[in-house]
Amino acid sequence: MMTKDKMTRRDFLRDSAVAAAVAAGGAAASAADAKPQEPWAKTRSYNPEMDYRRLGKTGLWVSAVCMGGHWKRIDKVLSAAGKDRNARSAAFADNRREVVGHCLERGINYIDACTGGEIMAYSKAVKGMRDKVYFGFSWAERESRNAAWRPANKLLEGFEKGLKEAGLDYADVWRITAHERGSRHTQAEAEAIAEALVKARKQGKARFTGVSSHDHPWLKMLIETYGEAIQVILFPYTADSKELPVDSLFDAVRKHEIGVFGIKPFSSNALFKGNGAPDSPHAEADDRVARLAIRYILHNPAITAPIPGLISTHQVDNVAQAVRERRELDLQEKAELQQAAREMWAGLPAGYQWLKDWRYV
Repeated sequence: MMTKDKMTRRDFLRDSAVAAAVAAGGAAASAADAKPQEPWAKTRSYNPEMDYRRLGKTGLWVSAVCMGGHWKRIDKVLSAAGKDRNARSAAFADNRREVVGHCLERGINYIDACTGGEIMAYSKAVKGMRDKVYFGFSWAERESRNAAWRPANKLLEGFEKGLKEAGLDYADVWRITAHERGSRHTQAEAEAIAEALVKARKQGKARFTGVSSHDHPWLKMLIETYGEAIQVILFPYTADSKELPVDSLFDAVRKHEIGVFGIKPFSSNALFKGNGAPDSPHAEADDRVARLAIRYILHNPAITAPIPGLISTHQVDNVAQAVRERRELDLQEKAELQQAAREMWAGLPAGYQWLKDWRYV
């Protein structure tokens, strides 16, 4: 029996079977009831004003824009409301729950959490709403960026420990956070990642699995070598990223039906002129360039969804509005976004210069 907060193993297996059926094509609906039988209309927190995209071979239908776990600049929002900015405060927890709830109202149905802190914050935020949202899980501190957690048994141990600490029965997507750049994982470490992911899925602890990385050649190799383990990947895709004409990562994505979440769509806020405060003199212009960026990214059908960090209900409304606007930018909009992108690249902080490697994917 389904409770408000938990999904039983029977429910888990049922939903997984439904997703598999959708991935295989499902049963044909009659002409009379074709519309209500569309698979995306049965997704979690469906809203007819939101677009949904199939998350590769998982068969899940996720919103065209999803919610990333980061909450950069949330202090600006809390300060503007005269509230405690501390990430452990009640005001912070209220903000996360309010934003998550508003996402679900607008049809944004996937949350990606990639650190222990994010998992703990969002597991509390979705309490009572767990069956309305797809939850992406990565406790990065206990995954492959940390040498102590690279063996397959340690990865599984960290995953199981994290689920227990967060009070989660399962993850919809367990995606291991791998090396960012520079030092690539060994083949043995890649095999350990694949082994852990496959075992977690067979044990019913993760419905679907994948990885996040800032290294596109390595991601391409992983997709082509470990198809059973890799169903979803996360990598940077900015307002100025483009597909390589030859030997692109997207070649492997399309061939193997991989679901793709685009991280850093706003290049760690370097795309914006304002500081994120609601009363910033640049707030309106920043909202507009954010919508242009989302539309630009969504014009690439190989990207399932960008996952910006959202710190207010206003930002939720803004990205939802971007989904409703047309995909193709007109000439003026293209020029506007290109100018913003030039300023974005010029203004990247020292710690984010590596994002330039993702101009071409």
